[in-house]
Amino acid sequence: MSFKSFQLNLLNLRPWLTLLAVICLLASVGLGWLVNSLLIIFGLLLLAPIAAFFGFRWWLQRNLVADQCPVCGYEFTGLNNTQLQCPNCQELLLVQNSHFQRFTPEGTIDVTAVEVPAKSLEE
Repeated sequence: MSFKSFQLNLLNLRPWLTLLAVICLLASVGLGWLVNSLLIIFGLLLLAPIAAFFGFRWWLQRNLVADQCPVCGYEFTGLNNTQLQCPNCQELLLVQNSHFQRFTPEGTIDVTAVEVPAKSLEE
């Protein structure tokens, strides 16, 4: 066998020797970490949407308020601790403590008018 034929045989075996070296390296390091990491990623991809769905439902149950407008009595829903407008009378409302309240800007005094019967002077 000549040196040239040995080189040709070695060139034909080169991909197989590389594959064998990679397999030996992975076998010595261990593949458990690779399998575990793939299982963890697969589990997160399955569980993350389910956890997000139930988390959003929990948040919505705590923050969604169904009440009546204090001005016109129209019943609708809003999110807690937000400012919104009544769809019926267009009154600005605040949602606080699970109830709708009229919005009054700083410095505004909200007054309730009371009707007082008047007497004429000729009586």
